[in-house]
Amino acid sequence: MADGIKGWARLLRATRVSYWGLGWALREEEAFRIELALCLVLVPVALWLGEGGVERALLLMSLFAVLITELLNTAVEVVVDRIGTERHPLSGRAKDLGSAAVHLSLLQVPVVWGLVLFG
Repeated sequence: MADGIKGWARLLRATRVSYWGLGWALREEEAFRIELALCLVLVPVALWLGEGGVERALLLMSLFAVLITELLNTAVEVVVDRIGTERHPLSGRAKDLGSAAVHLSLLQVPVVWGLVLFG
């Protein structure tokens, strides 16, 4: 550990910086705000429509996967932008791959919901 923090102090610090990251994403990333708004609408629907814990968990995790993927994509974009703003094929590829991951995470939501609710 570079900072020397251990035990509960490390856990508390990790929790705090996680919330800092979420706050930054809420302030700076429109895509994250849109996806979070959709999740806030769909979470109660998932809890209502899911029959039992497993179905509810599947419906909810499909939504959380979108948010997680968006945060990871944003992290890739921030790192690429930190390295340099000039156009480079590898920078573009990294951003495109992150975008593709978000796209697939969005596509899996109707697939999971369809299979759980109608399959």
